[in-house]
Amino acid sequence: MEYIYSFLTITLLISTFLPKIQHPHWIFRVPEFGKIQITYFILITFIIGFFLDHAPLNVLYIQGGLALLFIYHWTTLIKYTPVYPVKKEYNHHHFSKKISFISANVYQFNKKYNKFIELVDKYEPHIILTMESNKDWEKALRSIESNYPYQHKVTLENTYGMHFYSKLKIKSAQTHYFVADDIPSIEIHLETSDGFSFVFFGVHPPPPSPTEEETSKERDGDLLSVARRIKELKHPVIAVGDFNNVAWSRSSILFRKTSNLIDPRIGHAFVSTFHAKYKAFRFPIDLMFHSKEIFIKKLSALENFGSDHLPVYCDFFIDPSNNKQAEKIERANPQEKAEAREMIEEGKKEEGQRDSVASEN
Repeated sequence: MEYIYSFLTITLLISTFLPKIQHPHWIFRVPEFGKIQITYFILITFIIGFFLDHAPLNVLYIQGGLALLFIYHWTTLIKYTPVYPVKKEYNHHHFSKKISFISANVYQFNKKYNKFIELVDKYEPHIILTMESNKDWEKALRSIESNYPYQHKVTLENTYGMHFYSKLKIKSAQTHYFVADDIPSIEIHLETSDGFSFVFFGVHPPPPSPTEEETSKERDGDLLSVARRIKELKHPVIAVGDFNNVAWSRSSILFRKTSNLIDPRIGHAFVSTFHAKYKAFRFPIDLMFHSKEIFIKKLSALENFGSDHLPVYCDFFIDPSNNKQAEKIERANPQEKAEAREMIEEGKKEEGQRDSVASEN
């Protein structure tokens, strides 16, 4: 028992303090994803401490340290629970009809196309965004096109394909390759049937991991490039996708502040989506952010359809005349703006270095 207690304590200390080092290598960034699980394990380890056969003085110090670690993590996580106070105010004078979307990383090698189509038929969203969708997924989803006459397709076989289907009119659509020429983001300008305009951004940057990108440079550079583009837009905005990031990471906070968007998870829920098969080890990495004119009525994860990600479902409406959410916006200070610019440049350099190594090989 004492060995387990000691091992867990050391592991939790390392997992807590590694992300505090702002280094882009995946070793420092991956522990950010597990903050929820780390917090649970801190509590479990703290309880184990009371059942040790011998309780020397240093165990009391360790217990005190574990209590401080728990408080440190909980002060961040509590923001993403319903107990955190957030004003939920609506203006009932002039707002759009309800709009809904499903955003789903379908997992390129998932062949359960019909299960996803059944999900679409069940919830009947106005908008569908798929990620990791290749030519096989595009072919399978042709059956929904009669109900979704407006489309924008970026068909790739590198697990970064992206398809957009809409019942709402597309006024214009653009595919961006901000950092890497094989990692797209989509910018869709839409108009509702009752005359409201807004912009839908779909994003899916690469994760820092031992099996994909060694660092978070491309991910962070891509996300901050999206944020900079969003800042230029004059219409209400929703940014959605597999961010391969968590809302409390440094780059996510910079994304939110640089774009002047709001995180609807604050005061609501984590909405954890990955990994779909392992509930206890599930991370909230499929994120969404919105401008102050967008009001969220519902945000939740849906049932598993065979992918490694759960899909995200959202109901919202648009009210351009309502300014009551403006107080939720946090704006980047000059130091944070400089940090965001540096992340964008580092992301572009990383892609250039990767291409250089590939050409040499």
